[in-house]
This record gives sequence, C-alpha cells and structure tokens, in this order.
Amino acid sequence: MQLDFFPSRTLTGYLAKMFIVRIIAVLVMLVMVLLMLDLLSNSGKVLAAPGNGQAEVLTYVSLRAPQLIARFLPYSVLLASILTLATLNQNSEVIAMKAAGLSAHQVLAPLLLTALATSGLSFAFNERVLTRANATLSAWQANDYAKMPTASGAKANVYVTDGTNILYAANASGTGAAMRLEGVTYYQRAPSGAIATETRAASATYASPGWKLTDATRFEVATAETTRQPSVVLGQDLTPEQIELGSVNPDGQSLMELSRSIADYREAGRRTAELEAKWWHKISGPLSAALMPLLGAVAAFGLARSGQLFLRAIIGMALGFAYFVVDNAALAMGNFGGYPPFLAAWAPFMLFLLIGETVLIRTEE
Repeated sequence: MQLDFFPSRTLTGYLAKMFIVRIIAVLVMLVMVLLMLDLLSNSGKVLAAPGNGQAEVLTYVSLRAPQLIARFLPYSVLLASILTLATLNQNSEVIAMKAAGLSAHQVLAPLLLTALATSGLSFAFNERVLTRANATLSAWQANDYAKMPTASGAKANVYVTDGTNILYAANASGTGAAMRLEGVTYYQRAPSGAIATETRAASATYASPGWKLTDATRFEVATAETTRQPSVVLGQDLTPEQIELGSVNPDGQSLMELSRSIADYREAGRRTAELEAKWWHKISGPLSAALMPLLGAVAAFGLARSGQLFLRAIIGMALGFAYFVVDNAALAMGNFGGYPPFLAAWAPFMLFLLIGETVLIRTEE
C-alpha cells in the first residue's frame, strides 16, 4: 500500500536514483581532492620514519580515507541535494510535479528517504570501520609512524598520575595483565612539585604490582646525571585498569565500548560529560545527513526564469554550513560542561529541523 506522503513509485525511483548518483559523485570528488592535499602535508612525516616506504603510505591512505568519508558525507549530501533540486527546478520538473498535485514535502520525500538510508549506512560505517581506523591511526601517529600497532584496542598518548608522579606512554595495547606500554616516560616529582628524575624506556610490562621498564635511562635533574638500568619497576600503585581509564579515545571506540568506558568513569567518580556528549553525537552526527535535503530545499522551488535560482542555491548552502558550524560549537560547549551532553548533541539538529520546516512551509506550503 503506497503512502500518500510519497509520489508514485516511478517518480520516487527516478528522484532517488538521481540523488544517489550525485551523492556518490560529490563524495568521491571531495575525498579524492582532500586525500591528495592531506598526502602532500603528511606523506613526508610517514616516509621520515626509518624503513617506511610506499606500503606505509598506502596504509596511511587506508586509515585516513575513512575519516574523510565520515566527515564529509553530510557535506556531500547537502551539495548533492542542492545540485539535484536546482537541476529539477531549472528543467521545470518541479513545476510539473506541483502541477500534478504534489506538495513540496511530497517532492522532497524520496530525497529525505534516501538521505535517511544514507544516515543508517553512515552510522554502520562509523561503528565498524571508522572507530578502528581512528584508534590505529592515533596510535601510529603517537609513535611518529615508526611502528604500526598490532594489538587491537591500541591507545595513544596515555597520561596517568601516580600520586604526585606521572606516567606517560606513547602507546598502550592489550588489556589486564597482558597490557604493554611503548615509548614510556616516568616523571618523579620533588615535594616542591618540580620534576626530580625522568626515567625513559622503549617498553614496559605489568609486573603486578608496578610496571617493569626494560633497558631504561634515568636522568637526575639536580645533577644532570644519566644512568642506564637494565630493568626497573616503577608505578607500584598503577594498575592496567587505571591505564585504560586514563586513555579513553571516544573517536576510537564504538557505541557499546564507549558505554562501558562511561560506566567505568562513573564508578571511579570521574567526570563523564565529554564522553556522554561524544556518545550522543555518534547518533546525531550520522543523522545530520537526513537533514540536508530539507535545508537545501530552498533551491527546488521558485521560478527558474526569475533569475534567483543561484541565490536560492547559495541560501541552501548557507543553511547547511551554518548547521555544521553550530553543531561543532555546541559539541565544544558540551565538552567544556557549558551544555548538558544530550543538549549539546541534539540541539543543533532539532533547531535546524525546525528552521528547515519553517522556511519550507512559509514559502511553499
């Protein structure tokens, strides 16, 4: 049974196919151009690491491409919406559809349905591909592209306090007693708060208790004396669970993993506002693609021969880009605690949903 909200099956398929082709074309164009620009900036850093070559550059591309796809898919839907609707308007197809009795919402319905399906695919892509790429690339970058992390769940740039002392690790991989730290630096502080000694090692393993640093170098700040130690155990009170809590990367975790991290933070009595905002944004972020046809709908209506088609397209782009600006600002405010996490993630979406509907109803309905 066909719903009255949609036009005929033939027209729905025609509009959806046109829209999908433009989404893919715009996305491929944006990702290819931005990936080439990114390679110009970062390929030198990848090749600077000893032993790196073409294979590592291709690995970098495979990890960077998912980030660009996820970030610019909503932009692609916005631009594809404007291109599709402007083309239909220019060819008087919108006039023909409205003359056949279709409302503005019925004209947009196939595009909205396609954009909603795109949001679903985007969410699945983010959960299955993007999170793993983010975690791996962050750990690799923290190691200056010298060694690819091989263990799953690798974490980068870990800072954990041990009383007044500080443990830093460029990478942390594994869980529990099997956790391994790489690029380790342990700072011991004097009662005044100044750093008294600095102990560095290429790796460390859990010694239960403490962390065993192998082939370590100890530097005394007061005497400027450096000594070598075959092995030393430091951080007696630090556990693998504390390391995991001190290195949560919400962009590198799926929705379920981030839920567990938030629960662990709450149990430890730590602040969770930033993680909660990221959790909600993992849902509202992909769903923003479903909003783009509504914001770009202003390009579909009005007489093309009036000479205002270009102006309408500019207004549609302005509404879409304003959404992304407000969304990023609200998320930043949520991270700082200025907004509640739910409001930080969903307020921009609801605001521009109302703006898009208001513009559409006031001008066309």
